[in-house]
Amino acid sequence: MRKIRVLIVDDHDVVRSGLKALLRTSEEYAVVGEAADGEEGVRLVDELSPDLVLTDISMPKLDGIGATRLITQRHPRVKVIVLTVYEDEEYVYQILRAGASGYLLKNASKTQIFKAIKAVMDGDRFFSPGISRLIVDGFLKRAEAQESVEPPAPAGGQLTKREVEVLRYIALGLTNREIAEKLFLSFRTVNTHRANIMQKLDIHDTAGLVRHAISTGVVDMKSEAKKD
Repeated sequence: MRKIRVLIVDDHDVVRSGLKALLRTSEEYAVVGEAADGEEGVRLVDELSPDLVLTDISMPKLDGIGATRLITQRHPRVKVIVLTVYEDEEYVYQILRAGASGYLLKNASKTQIFKAIKAVMDGDRFFSPGISRLIVDGFLKRAEAQESVEPPAPAGGQLTKREVEVLRYIALGLTNREIAEKLFLSFRTVNTHRANIMQKLDIHDTAGLVRHAISTGVVDMKSEAKKD
């Protein structure tokens, strides 16, 4: 079995050591290098061609946002997951625009970290639960501000009933694999539904799908919050 090659970029020795020790508990991963700043991280991606980069945001020389932007521009196949202490909406949007596939808080559990890597390597995005809520709250605020000047589109639009179900779960922050389990579908079928939804709505990123689902009433986050 080919191992997933991981590069760790963080300016704290303790964090790098902890992540290395964690990844070495699984035979699926191989830590191929580590860097203490963003510039070194970018250089090592060029040299080592990892499959995945785990990086912090706040680092000397070049921060995680700048490093992520350079990495994803030069190496589109390389996935980037941010591990940070910053639970901040603006940081989330900046790092996503830079090309990251995941955003985890440093208090994430071992299970969450492995789950994030699995999702990202499968082509999904992954966020810590608190970050997912932060993103949705941001969309809600923007949607409420636009309600008076921009009437919502029909809730289902041209989507099938199954596609609306998939869209709802996307908006709730579930990965394709989790959606497949919820709806008793194959992972490939969910991928197909997601692609069809994006094509029909002419929306080509997860953030846009979440915004559409909220603004059209496919998902009501206030109601969902009451269920938690």
